[in-house]
Amino acid sequence: MEFVLIMGYWLLMISVLIETHNSDEALARTLGGLVGGAVEGVLSDVIIIDHGSVDQTHRVADAAGCIFLRDQTLIDGFRRARSEWFLFLEPGARLLDGWIEPVAVHAERMQGPACFTRSHTHRRPFLSRVFSPGSPLADGLLISKRQSMALFSPGKKTSDIARGLAMKRLRAEIIPAPLKKS
Repeated sequence: MEFVLIMGYWLLMISVLIETHNSDEALARTLGGLVGGAVEGVLSDVIIIDHGSVDQTHRVADAAGCIFLRDQTLIDGFRRARSEWFLFLEPGARLLDGWIEPVAVHAERMQGPACFTRSHTHRRPFLSRVFSPGSPLADGLLISKRQSMALFSPGKKTSDIARGLAMKRLRAEIIPAPLKKS
């Protein structure tokens, strides 16, 4: 296990997992929000699990130094991950400055699953949240590898793992991925 001292907390390093399909521009935005974590040494690896993209997703991942798994499953991503904590994000979601310390505190205390708080300008109206819950991964998911493995079953995607989980809301902001047009 790899640990790094962040703001007085010994943090198990984090593996970021992102499932993609034709998400080159969105993936670039997401990876840009992770730069601070890479600089601080919080990120062990970033794993892109691609489901048949025909755009430049592989080039974006390669340029950022990500592990790119083409046409593989989520469990393949779990197996490649080097850390004991996973951060699942949707392509296009962006973590805002200040996310590292809340993640470090949460992981250091070995608490259960957590998600980020939507930035003030991206919070959905109450009735919209009630009648159209949206993507279970819209606010990200920080979860231990052990718990991820326990929730996994063949054919599942990251959104399936997040669906229905009781998550602690971190004091760190995210701009969710834009809704995909049908």
